[in-house]
Amino acid sequence: MLIGTPKEIKNHEYRAGLTPAAVRQLTAAGHQVVVQRDLGTAIGLTDQNYLAAGARVVDTAAEIFATAEMIVKVKEPQPVECKMLRPDQILFTYLHLAPDPEQTRLLLESGAIAIAYETVTGPGGSLPLLAPMSEVAGRMAVQAGAYSLEKSHGGLGILLGGVPGTEAADVVILGGGVVGVNAARMAIGLEANVTVLDRSIDRLRQLDQQFGRRMNTLYADLDSIERAVLKADLVIGAVLVPGAEAPKLVSRELVSRMKKGAVLVDVAIDQGGCFETSRATTHADPTYLVDGVIHYCVANMPGAVARTSTFALNNATLPFTVALANKGWRAALQDDPHLRNGLNVFRGKLTHHALVPAAGQTYLSAELAIAS
Repeated sequence: MLIGTPKEIKNHEYRAGLTPAAVRQLTAAGHQVVVQRDLGTAIGLTDQNYLAAGARVVDTAAEIFATAEMIVKVKEPQPVECKMLRPDQILFTYLHLAPDPEQTRLLLESGAIAIAYETVTGPGGSLPLLAPMSEVAGRMAVQAGAYSLEKSHGGLGILLGGVPGTEAADVVILGGGVVGVNAARMAIGLEANVTVLDRSIDRLRQLDQQFGRRMNTLYADLDSIERAVLKADLVIGAVLVPGAEAPKLVSRELVSRMKKGAVLVDVAIDQGGCFETSRATTHADPTYLVDGVIHYCVANMPGAVARTSTFALNNATLPFTVALANKGWRAALQDDPHLRNGLNVFRGKLTHHALVPAAGQTYLSAELAIAS
């Protein structure tokens, strides 16, 4: 199979869909790999590294889209990239389609076979291709929140852990999954007062056993969310409904009653955000104010630590990339129900149950798509 990886073009996105090590693994299996010039230069992966691993280096993304049988990326394709996709071409990347009707429409029109990292599953309902970026984003959320809380950046002027004789900051984390756990670890390490809210009693029990009295756990109902958010100096939105739009847990009215200078970090922004006042921002312009509350809603947070993120992501995606290349999309999806759950778009039809078709769109189960 001819596999292609273009440079990412989203704002301040320096991650690479394939590392030289991944390229070497694919070429050793008999596949051809073509990458765009300077694919990994910004994170210390040179064109010579890719050439030595067996890749061919070309100048433009258009050359890759025009020839590759499978496109391996990191971020969702931008409109100009969607328009270069071809019928039956495999696209393997993050998609986050639920809050993005334009991308959904363009992918449907392309006729491509689009497999989303974020809905590939693992044992026990885990999300193995989302997990490494969730780990990064959870840890970064505390860093971003601490930075935004500084007075020079518009915040309350609070040090997360305080110092002897002063109060530590109150950090509230909505969601006890991978993002929430990693955010909690960072905030606890900085000696903040940490509260995690979740709707799973079993999950709260696990967190209590893991962290003990270093962290408070609360069942996430309307009353507990309101009380926690109003007390908080930093709120981290870490909720996820796989493949679907994130639920809005904090209303505009509740934001208006928060402390002025408090900070909201919405890690769920890729799926539409879990605060009613959230809108996607970029690394170039990461924050904005609503009713005196700072909002940090960068849609590609792990891109800020692109080298770490690239290697962490490739560690998780490579086995699936190799399977798709070795077997072809049909056999790979037939053989692995977890990879099959990643199929979001197939030849003009939506194929993931969490994606509700809009007017004029058609839904087809992944099983029927493969058999067609």
